[in-house]
Amino acid sequence: MPFARTVHATIHDVARDAGVSVASVSRVLNRHDNVRPEMRARVEEAAARLGYVPHAGARSLSLARTGAIGVVLPDLHGEFFSELLRGMDREASARGLGLLLTMLHDGRGLDTLANLRGQVDGLVVMAPHLRADVLAQHMPRGLAALFLNCAPDDAAATLRIDNRTGAAAMVAHLVERGARRIVHVSGPAGNVDADERRAGAEQAAAAAGVALHVVEGDFRERSGAIVAECVAAGTLEADAIFAANDMMAIGALMALRRAGVDVPGQVLVAGFDDIPLARLVSPALTTMRIDIAALGARAVARLAARIAGTRAAFVQEGSGEQDSDDGTGTEEVVPHLVARATTTTETIWGNDR
Repeated sequence: MPFARTVHATIHDVARDAGVSVASVSRVLNRHDNVRPEMRARVEEAAARLGYVPHAGARSLSLARTGAIGVVLPDLHGEFFSELLRGMDREASARGLGLLLTMLHDGRGLDTLANLRGQVDGLVVMAPHLRADVLAQHMPRGLAALFLNCAPDDAAATLRIDNRTGAAAMVAHLVERGARRIVHVSGPAGNVDADERRAGAEQAAAAAGVALHVVEGDFRERSGAIVAECVAAGTLEADAIFAANDMMAIGALMALRRAGVDVPGQVLVAGFDDIPLARLVSPALTTMRIDIAALGARAVARLAARIAGTRAAFVQEGSGEQDSDDGTGTEEVVPHLVARATTTTETIWGNDR
């Protein structure tokens, strides 16, 4: 016999009234897809008849939901990270999620990752300066994660930039524009972005039969300026400077302008990333474009899907442990060339903004 309307009805009351298990009631009330329509209708009718209102705290606990995702970054310096976070925040806000930001400077702070368990539903981790085994060792067990431009790990869900292809394309462009002595200002050794961009540049230069001299930088403006000052002084021979990111390229460009060196007449200059400032400097910077905000948004979207998959597996009736989802795999973003005034006076290539 159905229950009469009850004061403070519980989920157990709903289950008894509907003639189903508590786990089934949980699946219905939490809007999971793996529920038969007739069961959904029976549970919803029972809940309405009993006046059952889920307790917000208990619902959050049963779902292991905080409504937040963690974002782990190596730095916040420069426009790249501000654009990345802008895209992440936009996507998270659209999904009703908050962001909890933490930093990993040169590996410091790795031990704090374990403390994020219970504070976030999952992690987007960008740590190109760390080895895959070191990062995996410190990740909180059982917490969904998306690795953004980290060292390759076939067992992890990963979103990466195709740095080698991008750097090779830039060197090919500089060679086409007449460069025969290219200086590549790399990022710091051991950083996966820096190493891959250097490898791509070296491979393309060797294939084209041109000289490539590598000077290690730190992704900051001053690194590029120092190299350009050497080129302007004649202590470093070059007809092109290709920096591993736009900030170093802009540093080089400004130093050459101060020294009275004509760009692109005497020295070509190119960068990588296409930060907003790249098209605003004068002359506008040739670069390999990544839609940085879209990259951040895509990372959050993939993590959100991974979290949803994990949760759906967790609430299967009779399950006592959280199952891992199958959201592993690597997705690569291929940058494309945007040729601006630092390498050509012709029509700009690509879909410039």
